[in-house]
Amino acid sequence: MQALLNLQGSASAMKPNIVFILCDDLGWMDLTCYGSSFYETPQLDRLAKKGIRFTEAYASCPVCSPTRASVMTGKYPATVGITQYIGGHNVGALCDVPYFDRLPSSEHTLPTVLKEEGGYQTWHVGKWHLGPQGSWPQNRGFEVNIGGWTEGHPKKGYFSPYGFPTLEEGPEGEYLTDRLNQEAIDLIKNRDTDRPFFLNYWPYAVHTPIEAPADLIAKYEAKAKAMGIDHIDPIERGEGMSTLAHRGSPLQRRKLQSHPGYAAMMENLDSNLGELFDTLDAEGLSDNTLIVFTSDNGGLATREGSPTCNAPLAEGKGWMYEGGTREPLIAVWPGVIPEGIETDTVTTTPDFYPTFLEVAGLAPHPEQHVDGMNILPAFKGEPFERGAVFWHYPHYSNQGGCPGSSVREGDWKLIEFFEGNRLELYNLKTDISESHNLAESEPEICAKLHTHLKQWRESVCALIPQKNVNWRDA
Repeated sequence: MQALLNLQGSASAMKPNIVFILCDDLGWMDLTCYGSSFYETPQLDRLAKKGIRFTEAYASCPVCSPTRASVMTGKYPATVGITQYIGGHNVGALCDVPYFDRLPSSEHTLPTVLKEEGGYQTWHVGKWHLGPQGSWPQNRGFEVNIGGWTEGHPKKGYFSPYGFPTLEEGPEGEYLTDRLNQEAIDLIKNRDTDRPFFLNYWPYAVHTPIEAPADLIAKYEAKAKAMGIDHIDPIERGEGMSTLAHRGSPLQRRKLQSHPGYAAMMENLDSNLGELFDTLDAEGLSDNTLIVFTSDNGGLATREGSPTCNAPLAEGKGWMYEGGTREPLIAVWPGVIPEGIETDTVTTTPDFYPTFLEVAGLAPHPEQHVDGMNILPAFKGEPFERGAVFWHYPHYSNQGGCPGSSVREGDWKLIEFFEGNRLELYNLKTDISESHNLAESEPEICAKLHTHLKQWRESVCALIPQKNVNWRDA
């Protein structure tokens, strides 16, 4: 690492740039290089060939704000106190539990350390959704904030005017993903060449509303027809939801990827990222830049239009199953990360904080990133064992998921659902779809993991939802 920093000039000038791309609601199966046969992502596939592709990387929560808080703090959502998407609230047979409605100012955020100790330019572009004004990116360590504010999706749509207080309106009809990508490119082109930069690029894509340029939608309508899937009803109607807000509304599980609008959003996002990567090349920055691409939670597959499918993973956004938390993760750093490799190393969101400090040549902050591990060895393709990974989502989701906690150790995953204290145990090596609950047939493994899960919850003071005495099943 030190040799990289001392190649020429000052150590500060030679610190690697970091480009961190966190997409919104993009699922594990949404890239061609992860198995999609309907969506087209040639630029991200090209990126994967230049570095390492993780097959068992995880978001720290099945919804957005908690995962985003984990990036900024190096902590699990339960540790930082943001366990639900900010603004979310549902009750059913169980009450909801409280959570922080903003990223606490007491957290020593990742951009703050990179800026103050590493001399980094710190830029945020895109979605934030970590609290009201006063807790926006510029208040949490970023020198530049373009597009990040209170809301978690473009409520007025993806075409200008957007109605964002942190993004100057573009010409009518301008597409949001195009605009944000150009803003990121402009920051790179107009950078201070004497300082490294941390570009925290969090596109709003591919969150609802599902809107994309008309020509791309037409392309995928034609593709669906050519594949013979345009006439197939992709939605399987499921059980009714039991929360007060959505009572009686049935789940709508998508069985295959065939939504032309979603596919168009994916291609547009991919094309824009390709332009960003080309800019790094043109500016002579690629060899000294770490690029990391991932997502905040699984693809939306069970409600709200159910635009994508995560199969063979179970369910999607808002669920404790693999479809809710397993994510694509690609990392590229020429000369450090080998090209075209794949790993099944397990990682989770809090790991980015200590890893990026190591990349920047900075001392760790173990008192801050208490749940994260430095996974730079895994980025390099070296043998790496992260150990257990935990989740705690004590809320009902808008997508049908119920309050629960889970742990993965090795190939085994245990989920505890708080309604009825139900336990589900899966061997992910042999059952990636979580189809066979082994809790009864493997009682010793189940008991061991349940003990570990309860001990972890106690260690982070995780809140457990209590019975709703006013609830009636009728």
